[in-house]
Amino acid sequence: MADIGVLVPIMVWGLYAGCIYILLAIGLNLIFGVMKVVNFAHGEFLMVGAYITFWIYTISDVNPYLIVPVSMFIMAIIGIAIERLCFRPIMGTGKLNEIFLSLGLIYLFQNLAALLCTPDSKTIRSPYSDILVPIGSIKLPVDYIIIILITAIFLIAFHVFMKKATLGRAMRATSQNREAAALMGINVERMDMLSFAMGSALAAAAGSLWVISGQMVNPYMGSILAIKAFAVVIIGGLGSIPGAVIAGLTLGIAENVVPYLMQSIAAAFDIAMSFSAWKDTIAFVILIIILILKPTGLFGERGE
Repeated sequence: MADIGVLVPIMVWGLYAGCIYILLAIGLNLIFGVMKVVNFAHGEFLMVGAYITFWIYTISDVNPYLIVPVSMFIMAIIGIAIERLCFRPIMGTGKLNEIFLSLGLIYLFQNLAALLCTPDSKTIRSPYSDILVPIGSIKLPVDYIIIILITAIFLIAFHVFMKKATLGRAMRATSQNREAAALMGINVERMDMLSFAMGSALAAAAGSLWVISGQMVNPYMGSILAIKAFAVVIIGGLGSIPGAVIAGLTLGIAENVVPYLMQSIAAAFDIAMSFSAWKDTIAFVILIIILILKPTGLFGERGE
C-alpha cells in the first residue's frame, strides 16, 4: 500500500510542478487569445528566463527570488522584439508560416544557448534549500511552498489586471473581436505586443522558479515543458485561464502521484517493474481521455 508519509510530499511536488505548467500555459493562452498565434517556441522562453536568473545570480549572488522580476522584465523586452521582428510581419499569411517560424525559433534559441552557455546543465542552490517545514510528521521543502505562494500571487495579480485595468480590458476586447476593438479605438497592434510581452514574462517566471528550486537548466530543457504546457492548454480549453489553472494542477499532481501508486501496486503483487518513465506519459494519457470525452477541453467552448 502507498505510504502517506511519502505520498504527501509527492503531491506537494506535483503542486509545485503544476505551478510551473500553469505559468507557462497562461502565457500561451494569453498570446493565442489576443494574437491567435500558436508559439511552439514558448518553452524556449522558459529556458532563456532560467538562464537569465542563473547568470544574474552567479554574478551578483543576491537572493535568487529577487531576480525573478528582473528576469521577467528582460524576457518581456525580448518578447516584444520577437513579436515585432518575427511574428508581426507574417500575421495573416497562414498558420503554416507561424508554425515554421516558431519551430525555427526553437532551434535558434537552443543553439544560441548551447553556444553562449555550453550544453552542460546548470542549477542554483536556493538559500532555503536546506529548510524543511514540519507539517505533522511530514517535512516539506520551504522552496516548494514559496513557489506555490508566488504562483498564487501572480495568478491573483493577473486576474485583477485583466478584469480591472484599462489595458487588461482592452486586451480582453481584442481577444473577443479584433475588428470591433479597433473600431472602438483600441490599438490592437499594441495589445498584441503587450500580450506577447506578458506571455514571455510569465514563461521567464516559470523558468526562474524552475532553476531556483534546484532543477537543472540546459539549452534543450524547454521542449518537453512546452509540450506539457500545450497539453495543459488543450485539457483546460483553448483560451481559458481557469481551465489552465485546474489542468496544470491536475497534471502536475497526476504525473507524480500516478507512477508512485502504480509502483506501490506492482510491489504489493511482487511485480518487479519500474514506472518512473511513465511520468511524462501521464500528461498525454489525460489529454487523450479529455479529447475523447470533451474535444473542446474542460472549459473550452465549441466553435462554429
